[in-house]
Amino acid sequence: MSDFDLILKNGVIYDGSGQPPIHGDLGIQADRIAYIGPSTHHRATREIDVSGLAVAPGFINMLSWAVESLIHDGKSQSDIRQGVTLEVMGEGFSFGPFSEKMKAENTRGILGNEDLTYKIEWTTLGEYLEFLERQGVSCNVASFVGTSTLRIHQVGFDDRPPTASELAGMQALIRQAMEEGAVGLSSALIYPPASYAKTDELIALARVAAEYDGLYICHLRSEGAFFYEALEEFFATLRAANIRGEIYHLKAKGRQNWHKMSEVIQRIETARAEGLSVTADMYPYPASGTGLNSIVPPWVHDGGNERLLERIADPELRKRIIAEMNQPSQEWENFWLGVGPENTLLGGFTSEALKPYTGKRLSEVAELRGTSAEDTALDLLIEDGGRVFAMYFGISEENIREQIRSLPWLSFCSDAESLAPEGHFLKSNPHPRAYGSFARVLGRYVRDEGLLPLEEAVRRLSHLPAQVLKIKDRGQLSAGAFADVVVFDPQSIQDHATFENPHQFATGMQYVFVNGETVLAEGEHTGARPGRVVRGPGWRPKRSAL
Repeated sequence: MSDFDLILKNGVIYDGSGQPPIHGDLGIQADRIAYIGPSTHHRATREIDVSGLAVAPGFINMLSWAVESLIHDGKSQSDIRQGVTLEVMGEGFSFGPFSEKMKAENTRGILGNEDLTYKIEWTTLGEYLEFLERQGVSCNVASFVGTSTLRIHQVGFDDRPPTASELAGMQALIRQAMEEGAVGLSSALIYPPASYAKTDELIALARVAAEYDGLYICHLRSEGAFFYEALEEFFATLRAANIRGEIYHLKAKGRQNWHKMSEVIQRIETARAEGLSVTADMYPYPASGTGLNSIVPPWVHDGGNERLLERIADPELRKRIIAEMNQPSQEWENFWLGVGPENTLLGGFTSEALKPYTGKRLSEVAELRGTSAEDTALDLLIEDGGRVFAMYFGISEENIREQIRSLPWLSFCSDAESLAPEGHFLKSNPHPRAYGSFARVLGRYVRDEGLLPLEEAVRRLSHLPAQVLKIKDRGQLSAGAFADVVVFDPQSIQDHATFENPHQFATGMQYVFVNGETVLAEGEHTGARPGRVVRGPGWRPKRSAL
């Protein structure tokens, strides 16, 4: 008679605690870990010899944009093949709560990928996550509720403070989302309409998430010209709302701002020493990725995408827009001055006519079209309906190394979709972080550069984010925990995606188990979709009717 359903034998086991590994076996029964320890004579229905391989908890992607890609393809291959077993979504824009108006307008996420079409069959955030689980996904899923979604729901895209009733409406929606299992409240303060929110509005919303012990996670209002001020606003929000906080994708953007990272780290360390609960995450690449529409000032976005297109098409307003694009500002995050057209790589278009520009620098396209870089960028936005995906090379490689080397409170993310090199996904070029973030940490920065021990990297990929999110029984290898387990070769794990050729899977991950089921076996996807909704500390289970 078998003791377990599965035994992984003779592995090098990294339990997620950051302690040195042990050599031994790991037994799985149903969806839980049943044994971890020295090799024994336990019997199992299935045994896998993992001699010489690392056995670790499944990795947690602290900033995932798989919201649309999982609807299209639930196998989540680009992340599963790196060991990601939990996708945490909802950076500022969450896939619920949606109003009927938002649903009728066929709302899309921040990626705006019109090559992926789907019907919105949900209204609340909890219903969206349950929709994914019913449809079948290979990974577990969780989400923050986003302030952009809340603002669109109650205020629309207008640049104004909410009325008292609108603010109360947003607060009520947060309560609903938290009780449905949202892990906290998120904001992305460089993007309209979230950028229209003042600090007092953020505090009022964060206080509600704090009632449920949720996390407030924030894309700071600036990572460049007013980085320090944006950080202090974040601290002020945490203090006033009495809430735990995390900084999305910590970085200093723009060469002229790279030196600020050491001071930012010191300020975070000081705040932590004073008792403020602050953590951060990052992706290990020297370029960010977002919409080309981020190059224009916030007032151009006021009223939504149609108004933006009208303004940039107006010759007189265009002159004003271009002038502001070329002026330093303490009022908005100026991507144009911070990076420049020669460091802006165009990755995704909706228009078939524009797709030949995919993979080219904005400066190249301007030369091809014979127009200024500014006019080229604005013309592309008009021709593509206001949304072009772009990558901005403005991050210091040395800062990346220092953050990985020295920040024990920093975890990792992809800030990207979960894809596969096939079908509709090939119609645009994603950021290579979609295929490589986690393998890049383990291969380049741990093995090749020796910036931190493997056991510490595993902790920051698994147990640390689980602790930050207050998720129980995940992110660690211990008896009774859910069997989200990965097995990889530390000597061969490697990212292969590049900015020029991003659609390439990472290699070196041998097995991935999600809730005890085999999703990756001998490096190949099994097709299994055992993923579940993972809920935050405020979750209130629905009571069945009597």
